[in-house]
Formats: sequence, structure tokens, C-alpha cells
Amino acid sequence: MIAGGELVERIPEPELMDQWEQARAYAKADFSAPHEMFVDILTDRFGTGLSGVFLDLGCGAADVTIRTAIRIPDISFHAVDGSEAMLFFAKRAVEQAGLQERILLFQGTIPDFVPPLASCSNGRDRGIQLGSHSSEPDTVAERVYDGAIINSLLHHLPSPEILWKYLLRFVRPGGCIFLMDLMRPKDREAATALVDRYCSGEPLVLRRDFYNSLLASYTLEEVRQHLEHAGLSHLSLDSVSDRHLSVWGRI
Repeated sequence: MIAGGELVERIPEPELMDQWEQARAYAKADFSAPHEMFVDILTDRFGTGLSGVFLDLGCGAADVTIRTAIRIPDISFHAVDGSEAMLFFAKRAVEQAGLQERILLFQGTIPDFVPPLASCSNGRDRGIQLGSHSSEPDTVAERVYDGAIINSLLHHLPSPEILWKYLLRFVRPGGCIFLMDLMRPKDREAATALVDRYCSGEPLVLRRDFYNSLLASYTLEEVRQHLEHAGLSHLSLDSVSDRHLSVWGRI
């Protein structure tokens, strides 16, 4: 696929998957194994008794959101993505799952997007009118969400501190954080091997994006340094597969 062997420096990729070809391929692809692993690890570490309103940042086509909502019935989600194309498929998936009351979708990018609970004057009001949400509210009630899940967003951001600052701004003290993302392999040859192992039967656009995402992702040590810099070194960090890492704990 792609020749290599040299040590890999991080190569950023575009923040948004906003092409319809990409979104359609992601919506049709079978991500059941990594997405079920996401929910398995989340529930193993926090249980299924979590409740409240959670953010889902970078929700994409909402497959992880839906799987989490089914497994943990007392959580509702404000799911955010910057791609109109991705949200088109997310909306359809949420409706097919019958979860429109528990999964509300919003187009926006962090750090500029102010999530709906925070744009309420009292912050904790669960009965806000989401259809009229504005990203520039008159008042912002910060640290109001009960938790956040983040799947494969970190490597898309231009700077990791954007995510950590955002979580510290909008997730309440003691709120749950669970992140899973790709982990950069040691060299291009290893990245190619992972693409061949897990994506060989997928369309070219998915194989290309997976390879680029591997090169754009961070190592465990880099994420550890990011957490220390953000004052979040108390969060747990570990590798959970040959290509994924996780960050989890309470803010």
C-alpha cells in the first residue's frame, strides 16, 4: 500500500470529515468491533449506572452514541460534530434507533461551540428548547454536563489542549470522561500493516483515511504529557488494543 519503515513524526490531517463520499463510507462501514469495544471499556470502568446529560464530541455518524445510549439507559446525549454530511447520517441512524428523545444532534466545532445546557441561564435546566440553540448565548453557565465521551476526535484537532480545556470548561467537577482514540504506530510499515489487517476489505477512502489517521494520532507518552500540561494527570491513560488508547476518569 504505502512503502515505509522510517520512524513516524505526527502528520496532522483535516479536522473535519465533511465530504459526502467520506461520510457515506463511514456510515456504511462495519465499525461494530471497535465501537462495541468502546462501550465495553466504558461500562467496565464506570458501570452501567451512569446518569445525566453527557456530551459526545466528534460524534460522527453517531454509532458510538447510539450503542452507548442503549447500554446505559439513564444517559442522554448532546452529540456534536462539525460535519454536515456526518450529521445527515447520524440523524437517520438516531431516528432508526428510536432515540430522538435521548440523542440530540448539533453542528459545531470546539472550542467555539457552546453546548446547549451551558447556554441556559440556569445551566441545569433539562427542558430547554434545543431547536433554537445559538452558539453565542447571552449567558454561559459553565461546568454543567455530567460527563463526556470522545471517540477518535483527538487526532483531528489542531492542538490537543483544545479538547482538555473544553472539557474542563463544560463538564462538572466529578463528571465522567471517557476518550478512546487511535495510537500512532512506530513507523509507516506498522501503519500499513494495521490498515491491511483491519481495513483490507473497505473502500479506498476508508483505507486512506485510516492510514492518515494513524499518522495523525498521538503516542501514549505524548498524551501523558498533554494531560500533565492541562492539569489532568489524575486521569488514567492506557493502551486498549494494538491501535487504540484510552483516557478515563473523573474531572
